[in-house]
Amino acid sequence: MPGSSDNQYIRLEVISGKNLRVPSRRIPAGIYMSINVDSRRHWKSAISVLSSDKSVSWGDTVTLSSNASSALSIEIKASYELGRMLGGGEVIGELQMSWDELLDHGDHPFDLSFRAVRGVQPSITLKVAVVHAWDNQNGGLFNSLVDCEIARDTDAGHARFAAYATSKTVSHLNDAMEHFQLVLNQCPVSHPDRATALTNLAWARLLGYIRNDVQDIDTTTSLFRDALALRPQHHLDHPLSLYNLTEALAWRYIRKSTVADICEAAQLYHELLPLCPEDTYLRSIAAGKNGVDYVIGRCNNLPTDASDEGIHLRRVVLELCPLGHPLRPRTLDELARAVFARFGQHGSIDDVDTSIQLWRETVSLCPEGRAGRDSYLNNSAVSLVSRFHHQGNPNDLDEAIFMYEEALHLRPVGHESRDSSLDHLGGALVDRFNKRGNIEDMTRAISLNREALTLHPPGHSSRDTTLHNLALTLKTRYNKSQVSKDLNEAIDLYRESLRLKRLDHPRRHRTLYSLSSALCSRFTQAQKNEDVEEAIALCQESLAALSSLHPDRYFSYMWLQEAYLSRYRILHDPVDLSLAVENFRLASRHPTQGFPERIVEAIKWARQAEVYRHESALEAYQVCFELFDSHVMTRSSIISRREAATAVRGAQSLPVDAASCAIRRDNIRHAVELAEQGRGQQWSLASRLRNPVEDIESANPTLAHNYLELSKRVSDAAQSSATITDRAATDRAATEYRKLTRQWEAAVAQIRDVPAFSRFLLPPSYSDLQAAARQGPVIILIASQYSCSAIIVPTSGGPHHVPLPSVTLADLTNLKDRFARAIREASQMTPKQSRTDLIVLSRILWNEIMLPIVKVLEHVLKLKHRSRIWLCPTAAFTSIPLHAAHPFQTKPDRLPCLEDLYICSYTPTLSALGRSRQLMKKRIPPSFVAIGQGQPGAGKGKALLSVDSELELVHKLVPATARHTTISGDAATRAGALEALQQNNWVHLACHGKQDPKQPYNSHFVMRDENLTLLDIMEIDIPHAEFAFLSACHTAVGDEETPDEVIHLAAGLQFSGFKSVIGTLWQVDDSVAKHVVKAFYENMFSDLKDGGVMDCTKAAWALNRATHAVKTTVPLEQRMVFVHIGV
Repeated sequence: MPGSSDNQYIRLEVISGKNLRVPSRRIPAGIYMSINVDSRRHWKSAISVLSSDKSVSWGDTVTLSSNASSALSIEIKASYELGRMLGGGEVIGELQMSWDELLDHGDHPFDLSFRAVRGVQPSITLKVAVVHAWDNQNGGLFNSLVDCEIARDTDAGHARFAAYATSKTVSHLNDAMEHFQLVLNQCPVSHPDRATALTNLAWARLLGYIRNDVQDIDTTTSLFRDALALRPQHHLDHPLSLYNLTEALAWRYIRKSTVADICEAAQLYHELLPLCPEDTYLRSIAAGKNGVDYVIGRCNNLPTDASDEGIHLRRVVLELCPLGHPLRPRTLDELARAVFARFGQHGSIDDVDTSIQLWRETVSLCPEGRAGRDSYLNNSAVSLVSRFHHQGNPNDLDEAIFMYEEALHLRPVGHESRDSSLDHLGGALVDRFNKRGNIEDMTRAISLNREALTLHPPGHSSRDTTLHNLALTLKTRYNKSQVSKDLNEAIDLYRESLRLKRLDHPRRHRTLYSLSSALCSRFTQAQKNEDVEEAIALCQESLAALSSLHPDRYFSYMWLQEAYLSRYRILHDPVDLSLAVENFRLASRHPTQGFPERIVEAIKWARQAEVYRHESALEAYQVCFELFDSHVMTRSSIISRREAATAVRGAQSLPVDAASCAIRRDNIRHAVELAEQGRGQQWSLASRLRNPVEDIESANPTLAHNYLELSKRVSDAAQSSATITDRAATDRAATEYRKLTRQWEAAVAQIRDVPAFSRFLLPPSYSDLQAAARQGPVIILIASQYSCSAIIVPTSGGPHHVPLPSVTLADLTNLKDRFARAIREASQMTPKQSRTDLIVLSRILWNEIMLPIVKVLEHVLKLKHRSRIWLCPTAAFTSIPLHAAHPFQTKPDRLPCLEDLYICSYTPTLSALGRSRQLMKKRIPPSFVAIGQGQPGAGKGKALLSVDSELELVHKLVPATARHTTISGDAATRAGALEALQQNNWVHLACHGKQDPKQPYNSHFVMRDENLTLLDIMEIDIPHAEFAFLSACHTAVGDEETPDEVIHLAAGLQFSGFKSVIGTLWQVDDSVAKHVVKAFYENMFSDLKDGGVMDCTKAAWALNRATHAVKTTVPLEQRMVFVHIGV
């Protein structure tokens, strides 16, 4: 024995405990040690939170007097409160031992083991030492347990409850509940121990309910809920009270399947888990398979709920499944289903985007070989096809087909879900057939649908769906081949599908309007009235089944319109035409359908209104432009905007057809507005983000700042999205871009609320557009399939219409092609050879097109000779050198040509010219840079031997008063050229220019390293830039696919800030171009010796003089090639 315990003090260090299980299985708030020296003196350690491995750490120390008694009692207890305790808690283990037994262990840590609890022996680690002085560390001995009636009843209740938990004797449970009820009765609402009393009684009742010894769960749940209300956020016992309530709710859901219970449990776990530190026992239970995982699993089995509340719950459940959680893929899938279902009801593009992003992650979490991948692929593909229908991006359709193919591969013959993959892939192939016309897609789609139908024999629950899909495929093939057999089979299949669908079937309306479309086609073919009458009735029935904003109402309107129009074509009843137009209107304006579908319907409306000379034609064109504008604005990058604009067949001629329609209705002002609104949309959209706001800043600086800030953010988002190649990242960028766009639109709406700015960024009126003609008339040349004519917008007053009755669109197409051929042939000739074909074509151009216009300029407007005019060509006119119109008469009193009479300039649109004039208000001292690249890199074109001499020539001719630099050779790189463009307001570019006919934004100037593209130029903003001379090929000619967008290098420089630009319509011969360059700059700077200033508005006059001056040295086609654009 180390020493006698008489008249000595013993310091006891309570270090830790392990294998600590609670007999009642209840989750403790913490564990503590209790040492009882005698009936009056007790010591209690701090309450320590139980770890996930069922251990605790205390580190408490107490000094005890060994002469107080001969022995002591050591207890391990579970506390169910971290805050104020009621009673002593539940006993886990108890030991009686003498002081000598305690001191036998020496001064090293030792373990004390207790009786096994649920098969495991708990133990504690202690350390003892004899001290000869009283050490009052940690408070020494104290009477910590309040000896009162409710404490004694609580402890008795814990003891009886533990006995019930281990023995399952119901009398023990009844005793426990009786004790706990007595305590609760003595703890009124304001009592500090009421929450504890409520919880103790509730736990006894809950275990009894689990074991079927108590029948009422509702009262138990209410007790837990009341306790939680008394332990709000930041209360020490709030987390445990949250857990207690989740347990009651989960068990009530198990027995009663009340959906609200499992939903509430998920919400509570969402609050609870962040409050549970890692490695605690409470977290291990709450986050385990019987805790939150059970709730997640049950929530994942709930029916899809597309309401906002249902989706919110799904998001909460997903947050309970962090990365790496085994239930995350299924939970993502369920959230995606709910969001996608809401898209089906309301048509919000944000919802389909979100569902795609969620399913992309789901697929990524299920690699090949893992169960469920086929379903996730299939679901993801469904959402991509829906977005394709809504937005028209073919990349979505291609990706969906790829996913469908993989899903089908994972579902071989005999797989329970093969039928679904067959149907879905078949539908996607039909969509691709409609887009690209590959008959192989259609043939395979029919084969897939027929295989799916064999898997759905009569009586199968999905037979109606497969019948519908096969009918749709056959009807689509009929549209292409006009084989009656396909149409009749489709009608029979639709009828069988409709018979199998209940009246409340969620997709019955689709079969109704699809059958209507097939009957309408048969009526057109066979002209049986019963077909069209039934078609109309079916569409009306489908409309009655749909809510006012359901996206599918669009299709009901569309097919109802088709039925009325078909009947009108046969019976010629004007009422049918009016009803058809009304349904055109409803379909194209239906807000929850995607823009591509609505645009197609608006175009059909315009075309049919033209055919039947209906008064709604102008309204239809206006709707087309509004829809196009909204659709293109949703695309985040410049290139994707053009892709969206070119994807719709028949849309390219809308601007000129609309203007022609207004002209034929004698509304010339509106014709000007429509031609402007429909043309140059790419530039118009981009320029909105650079619109000057000086006037708004003066009136409301806050609004102006907000608008400018959002404009920059939208512009930056568009530029950054253009470099993203990953599809998932592209989707996220598109979603962020739309969010910013909505904020930008809200800022614009706020500005329009100010009376003085009510038309801010709205399509310009005629009076707005007329500002472009301030320095001379603008001549818009309209080339439409319905009529060709010109409109002259004078400096004041109304516009003048100039009919061109002998000119048709076919004539212009022919003239354009002949010009292109004649110019190619002329480029192979020697300078002395006659350009006979060009002369003949220039004469036609004069006689048929420009002479009628000149007569109005001279005799109606009284425009003086040598005045300035601006040509604004549309459609086929954009590829014809209008400025080169010439009578080429040989008699002495020959007529002058167009450029003898007037100084000609071009403008892509009136708005572009107006913006350039507006930016002329601010001028800065001239800074001139000449950029030349005559030695491009390998594969970038032949060497341009005259570039260096051209740069030297320009250097000599630029006035000494201007700051002047030259960049050439190795310094003429893409980055060097971009920097020079931004730092100088006068630019001369001599190099190869390449127009990209397929993607005009990739048109470029050839530099030493990388190409300087049109996109590069558009992304810089140089508001003080003034003049650019583009001595390069093809810098002022757009692409043939979208001529009215006027997408070329010269227009890009004008958009970036250059007010006056010299460009070229075709290939330039650099050896003769320098003659034009020399003559141009000599005229441009001729008056500077007399104290004049560099003035970019003189460029058109200088070019006119230059081409006259070089008539004898420069061939005709090389004089015609240069054009002036801008002020």
